Amino acid sequence: MTRMTKMARMTKQSRQPRRATPRGRPGPGGGMVGYVDPAPEWRGTTVQVCGLWPFGAGAGSPMVGVPLGRDLDSGATVCCDPVSWFMRTGLLANPSMFVLGRPGLGKSTIVRRMALGLSGYGVHPMIFGDLKPDYADLIRAIGGQVITLGRGRGNLNVLDPGESGRAATRLTGDARHRLLADIHGRRLHMVSALVTILRSAPPTDREETILSTALNVLDDRYDARSGRVPVLADLVRVIKDAPEAVRAVALDRGDIARYRDITENLEASLTALLGDGRLGGTFARPTTEAMKLDRPVCFDVSGIDDSESLLQAAALLSCWSYGFGAVSAAHALADAGLEPQRNYFLVMDELWRVLQAGRGLVDRVNALTRLDRQRGVGLAMITHSIDDLMALPAEEDRTKARGFVERAGMVISAGLPPAELPQLTQIVELTDAERRLLVDWSTPPAWDAAHGRRADPPGLGNFLIKVGNRPGIPVHVDLTAAELEINNTNRRWNK
Repeated sequence: MTRMTKMARMTKQSRQPRRATPRGRPGPGGGMVGYVDPAPEWRGTTVQVCGLWPFGAGAGSPMVGVPLGRDLDSGATVCCDPVSWFMRTGLLANPSMFVLGRPGLGKSTIVRRMALGLSGYGVHPMIFGDLKPDYADLIRAIGGQVITLGRGRGNLNVLDPGESGRAATRLTGDARHRLLADIHGRRLHMVSALVTILRSAPPTDREETILSTALNVLDDRYDARSGRVPVLADLVRVIKDAPEAVRAVALDRGDIARYRDITENLEASLTALLGDGRLGGTFARPTTEAMKLDRPVCFDVSGIDDSESLLQAAALLSCWSYGFGAVSAAHALADAGLEPQRNYFLVMDELWRVLQAGRGLVDRVNALTRLDRQRGVGLAMITHSIDDLMALPAEEDRTKARGFVERAGMVISAGLPPAELPQLTQIVELTDAERRLLVDWSTPPAWDAAHGRRADPPGLGNFLIKVGNRPGIPVHVDLTAAELEINNTNRRWNK
């Protein structure tokens, strides 16, 4: 073939348009692009999009509840919260969840996202003790009530029935009797818990019986007509006065000197709660601000320094007792038709601080959290790891603490170190792939030489949602600009 023939053939081929590729037509006059925008996506129910088959794709998780983020495997939107998954889907046996993970990976952030979303559904978030604070700004932003507690900041009288007492005056018959019994039980548990924190050991059976009877005598002295709510100093005065009912259960055998010996240690512990002791007078003075039931509420205890671990534990436990009692009162009024039925999302953060404050406090927490879960009351318990529960000194307490995780409707886990996985897998069934995920997410952050600062942790914002023995849902939570502004979480969610 001559050279002229070859050139003619090449000229002819160059004039023919080349076959188009997915990125466009190559060659002169073509238009190749380096990036192809993804096709627009819309989401709808199967009834709405059934005619678009085969261009539809199913999501890997129920589209019910608060939108949390994207599935790390499929990219589908993950919607999840314990109230919606219990009431609207039946996926959970009870509307509760246990959240655990290493510090700084966003445990409080995912709970805060759920609280924000549930408030839009009409479910009131209740933050019973905010130590950072992580939730106070959010509660203010959605029109809620923030109650500040701490030395010189605010008081919470542990003998104040709060909304429960006011609700009891509006009820009659068996409903009133049940609510009064609940008030008595919660006050007894709270006073016993404070004594436990002071002593690092629970009061004796005899001392609890004395406290219970003394509270009954106190109620007779300060009934609703007196217009005054008793404080701990009044309870100490009842024990000092040695009324016959208290002496009878103290088993003093008619000997007042024996009675003084029996009640001396209890009286000393209660006196230490009145002002100058380790717990100050935060729980012995009249309540500064009453809790409201028709809006979100946050107890801000961030003013208590981390060095005052016993005071922090006492503050959290007192908030939990006061808050759970108020929710029970709201249910009683709703059952009687006196108030509308309200749903609540109750958050118990930093659970480990209370459990490790003294032997026997697991029983106190368990008693406080007994609620009627059938009325849409969601519960979130948050701690760092299973080790927090297994570090309790008594085997009896460790077993009961494991029950918090076992009874939870769902378990949401951020990154965890390998040493903690054997204990977790005894409670939550995890596959090898899920265990690798949790370990990978716990990897410490590297140094970012380009920006001269620490890089974000690899597991920041990543969580594994486990419900029973179902496969876990790995999800990544990204914060919106509004959330970053409200909660000021830039330092942990740098973009």
